[in-house]
Amino acid sequence: MGSKRYGNLDGVVNDKSFLDVMKWMRNRPKKAVRWNVPQHAAKRQEWLRSNRTECSVTWIGHSTFLIQYAGLNIVTDPVWASRMGMARRLTEPGLKLGELPPVDIVLISHSHYDHLHYDSLLRLPGKPAVFVPDGLGLAVRQRGIDTVAELPWWGKTKAGGVAFSFVPAQHWTRRSPWDMNTSHWGGWVIGREGEGAENGRGRSIYYAGDSGYFRGFRDIGERFRIGTALLPIGAYEPEWFMQVSHMTPEEAVQAFEELGAETFVPMHYGAFMLADDTPEEAVRRLQAEWTRRGLPAEALRLLELGETWIPGNFEE
Repeated sequence: MGSKRYGNLDGVVNDKSFLDVMKWMRNRPKKAVRWNVPQHAAKRQEWLRSNRTECSVTWIGHSTFLIQYAGLNIVTDPVWASRMGMARRLTEPGLKLGELPPVDIVLISHSHYDHLHYDSLLRLPGKPAVFVPDGLGLAVRQRGIDTVAELPWWGKTKAGGVAFSFVPAQHWTRRSPWDMNTSHWGGWVIGREGEGAENGRGRSIYYAGDSGYFRGFRDIGERFRIGTALLPIGAYEPEWFMQVSHMTPEEAVQAFEELGAETFVPMHYGAFMLADDTPEEAVRRLQAEWTRRGLPAEALRLLELGETWIPGNFEE
């Protein structure tokens, strides 16, 4: 990671200090996790290994997905770690590393440990190309990965006839005391090259990575026609501490509407207790807001771990 420092749109910063962290720690409520995301009863490992034609989205857990698109096997933010800091993982990954098909592409949203676990990345089957934010390429190459594409916001690269566009998010990053914001953060839009990620409603998949609510969702919705939006709904409490970097479930629904997407798949909840909210609270608030806005029930896809969804709005 270099010495350049990256930032958010409109100069928004995560300005929480060590004293703020201590204030949060002193006042944390003691909540019991009464419900965990279940493992899906009918996982499709064999089908996933052989599939080369259907578009599919399989939730591994937290922000890790296996996305199959135009014959490519794509993994987002690979984290098979059993713990995050002092906290043990609440749920097992929906698929084991050995159950994955050979991976062609890995998309990294940013360098936080719960989105970039190097041991998981290096153990993925196949020899994937790794697409990363600006400033993160050197660190990934130093782990022995040969094929790395490093993109700025709104940058685009191609693989197998598919376009991968790196888009803004509102967040921050750090892996040590010395590298605050020395690499960028963002989301990814996956769409067909030729038709283009910016054409053909229902054919693009948007993976948001990790983000607070910001005007960039509207900007992304204006540039791309999103079929499926994978959006974070967890790690939002206490809101006075988290609001710059993480969305509440209600804000995630607002982001979905501003994107103009057709289907919402929630993520970034249920695997690790990164904040004070529980998986049950996040899902309950999401469903309540969905109902309050009168949105169609079929447009919200709450996946179980290891569940594979085949988007009905995808056309060859």
